[in-house]
Amino acid sequence: MALRIPEEQVDWRTKGLWLPGARLPAAEFVAAGYDIFTGPFSWPLLVLDRDAVAHNVTTMADYTARHGLAFAPHGKTTMAPRLFEQQLDAGAWGITLAAASQVLTARGFGVPRIFLANELLDPLALRWVIAERERDPDFELLFYLDSADGLGAISAALAEVTGDRPLEVVIELGHAHGRTGVRTVAEVVELARAAAAVPRLAVAGVSGYEGGLPTVAEARGFLGTLREAAEALVAFDLVRPGPVVVSAGGSAYFDAVTDVLAGDRLAKRETLVLLRSGSYITHDDGFYREMTPFNRIGAEGSLIPALTVWAQVTSTPEPGLALVAMGKRDAPYDEGLPVPKTLRRADGGVESAAEFTVLRFNDQHAYLDTSGGPAPRPGDLIAFGISHPCTAFDKWRVVPMLDADHRVVDLIHTYF
Repeated sequence: MALRIPEEQVDWRTKGLWLPGARLPAAEFVAAGYDIFTGPFSWPLLVLDRDAVAHNVTTMADYTARHGLAFAPHGKTTMAPRLFEQQLDAGAWGITLAAASQVLTARGFGVPRIFLANELLDPLALRWVIAERERDPDFELLFYLDSADGLGAISAALAEVTGDRPLEVVIELGHAHGRTGVRTVAEVVELARAAAAVPRLAVAGVSGYEGGLPTVAEARGFLGTLREAAEALVAFDLVRPGPVVVSAGGSAYFDAVTDVLAGDRLAKRETLVLLRSGSYITHDDGFYREMTPFNRIGAEGSLIPALTVWAQVTSTPEPGLALVAMGKRDAPYDEGLPVPKTLRRADGGVESAAEFTVLRFNDQHAYLDTSGGPAPRPGDLIAFGISHPCTAFDKWRVVPMLDADHRVVDLIHTYF
């Protein structure tokens, strides 16, 4: 679907592009078809592989369709409306988001369905959500509820904004030592009963997040409890008419979500089982390379790393040590340091950098152990894979999307 994306501009403020002159439309920059190695770029530079992104989007669209899952990929991974469009065009039910400000941004682009995987307690945001749903009858929003305090905030906002359209919540179930969410099925029922009694508020179902659990078995156990909670809400007639929403799913255990929750008549009611995986769109060369369920269910598909940071060697002060101008401001480091992949010499020659290791990060520097590979020289470029895309996109306002020849085919703007 076509979102309402404004005409975007690039200039000297655009990190990674070398544009000392006047501002110009992003479309004009893209039309030039620059090669990143000869065009107006500076280092470091985060880039996206167009073909890998397309493969990943298609793979997960096919997987969810094959298993009867609705899909609301987590948009906080990229906060990029052009990528939202690609996901929605591939059949996504909607976009998941993590904060009220992200909901406001997504609505500015015209995203029609949003799953806010978080509690919403701010009166300003609640009043806006209620008014926006009244203004646009096609706008669908679900968000979490896990406390009496949250219910009180919602009730107060509903009393302040006139209208007829019910606000919809899902009761969030959490697990011990996890993050948000009530901890038991009994608490789910108790809170749903209180919510169902509030005028203009409707309970749509239940939701949870299993991604913080350390093993597949523990994730499956939690998802089984989530299923019990959905069945309890139906048994007590606490869900509004229509499909019962049951939502779960990070990018590490979506196979368990499929096994435990998939099915269109969970709890003897038509069910919308909503998967929320987000990192799949770019995958990675670290955390998700190890954690993806496709390692367990390889016949179902595969994902391809789509993000690369190109950075320049600036110093080789000791044998076996290289300093690269890339640091905490440029690449994620919370779930593992970047992974060296390719060494590109100043003359265009290419060698493997797979034997290099990133030792540590400063704000703007990476320390590389190069003792196991070819000796880099100042001025060489190194391509790094990353670990954890959710903390890569937020460091860049613009990410060039490239074809197989490293030519720019789009500029992906992010809106964090």
